[in-house]
Amino acid sequence: MPQQTVYTVTGMTCGHCAASVTEELTELPGVTDVAVDLATGAVTVTSADALDPAQVEGAVREAGYQLAS
Repeated sequence: MPQQTVYTVTGMTCGHCAASVTEELTELPGVTDVAVDLATGAVTVTSADALDPAQVEGAVREAGYQLAS
């Protein structure tokens, strides 16, 4: 059963930001969809199974942003 998890990413200001975060998160194993809301910084990740929070944080950092704590 697919799982949806919402993360808050800080520092995104434009479509390119959202695309970078989406691209990195989509590469994680099991991720089937990523939806970014620039206005709130909310990133909804849909995956086949629960994701490792460290992998999610690493992907967001790779894109040049940080997860809000």
